[in-house]
Amino acid sequence: MLQRADSNQGKTVADKNDDTPQGYRNIDPEDQKKAQVFFDRGQQVAGTGNYEYAIEMYLQGLNIDPDAVVAHQSLRDFSLKRKASGGKSLGMMDKMKLPKAKEDKQAMLNAEKLLAYDPGNTDHMLSLMQSAHRGGFYDTVLWIGPILKKANDSSRKPEFNKYQAIKEIYKDLHEWQLAVEACQAAASMRPDDMDLTTELKNLGAYLTMSKGKYATGKSFRDSIRDVEGQQKLMNLDKDVITDDAHAKLIGEAEAEWKANPGEPGKLRKYVEALVRTEEPQYENKAIELLEEMYQKTRQFNWRQSLGRIQLTQLSRMERSLRAQVKANPHDENIKREYTDFLRDRAEKELAEYSLWLENYPTDASIRYQVALRLFSLKRYTDAIPLLQQVRNDPKYRNEAGIYLGRAFLDAGYVEEAVDTLRQIASEYELQGDEKSKLMHYWAGRALEQKGEAQEALGHYSKVAQWDFNYLDVQARIREIRGKVKAQ
Repeated sequence: MLQRADSNQGKTVADKNDDTPQGYRNIDPEDQKKAQVFFDRGQQVAGTGNYEYAIEMYLQGLNIDPDAVVAHQSLRDFSLKRKASGGKSLGMMDKMKLPKAKEDKQAMLNAEKLLAYDPGNTDHMLSLMQSAHRGGFYDTVLWIGPILKKANDSSRKPEFNKYQAIKEIYKDLHEWQLAVEACQAAASMRPDDMDLTTELKNLGAYLTMSKGKYATGKSFRDSIRDVEGQQKLMNLDKDVITDDAHAKLIGEAEAEWKANPGEPGKLRKYVEALVRTEEPQYENKAIELLEEMYQKTRQFNWRQSLGRIQLTQLSRMERSLRAQVKANPHDENIKREYTDFLRDRAEKELAEYSLWLENYPTDASIRYQVALRLFSLKRYTDAIPLLQQVRNDPKYRNEAGIYLGRAFLDAGYVEEAVDTLRQIASEYELQGDEKSKLMHYWAGRALEQKGEAQEALGHYSKVAQWDFNYLDVQARIREIRGKVKAQ
């Protein structure tokens, strides 16, 4: 679960005092909690590679809590991953569909969506910063500001006007150190500008006078949050809380739901409180509630939520059994139990994801999960068509390509495996990362099985130069070279 930050990438303002700028828009703690539901969902789907849906979830959450710095950063993190996997910028038609920016918050969200699809665009960064400043979302300003300045610094053609805009915003927020840095960057581009030189001296004077007035580690939000409200948020955000706190949260959520049983949001809040305990009896209660709601409404999202809880339970069981195997490495019964569980888990997950796919047939992330379970169950000929479909999605091109090549190889289609793995290894740009090592390793395996040992050796050699201890690559290199010498 996302945790709220006490600081950001740049510098955050400390305790309120006479020098603190006015206009900060505080977000009600209840709205922060509502937004967190969207952030959690976005984080979950981002983990499956469904970045577009995750972007929408985060933007919906930021519409409720626009100054959630951790959410802004998480959105940027997987936007960069999306870009690295081949994601494209928004097309003209999609840009035209953006909501009309009648207020600063919407202007900020529009800029953030554009930036999410084009994370290196400094125009979008500046628009986000300016809109957040006008809207009173100052923690967001202090988050994006250093990112924008760094991007402008590293540009082949840094833009003077961007340094000026950054400087003016920092001046308004009384962030004198950051304003000085932006002004210095602007002055370095125009060393003969006497006005800039004078302004730089004045900003330096403000910086000197302000030193000692600020503490560290607090954001605008933290500095005005009352103790009671802060404690309630901590209870909600902590991964581990006391039984009494759990009981209180569950009781409050249940009471709210029973007072408004027809409001779906109240049920979801109650279910979330139950699931947060990670206790089977509470999780099973949540499953019962979700099943009842699904049977009543026939809306599949309720059934999907039920399935997610069951998948989480399976993951927890797997971790427990894996720990037992690690603690008892020579106990064959425990090892056998773990192996049997993994097969049973894959079957159950396959059934669950297949049900999801029936209801969301265009969701590539779900299709990918189905394909992975088929692969783990060695149903390679069933997995291959799904992996081929998923591979057409830029988000899964590389991962699905690796599994597709391996599925071809294990199904006995060696030529197809070689062509697939050879192609993705040659097209992948980030040489030396984990994906590239996996691509070249399996390309080598396929070529070795085909009988093309020398080409296989070239792939193994690349992997060894990146990571000498990678899997069994040393042994395979020695074996191939040994055979060559023996000829």
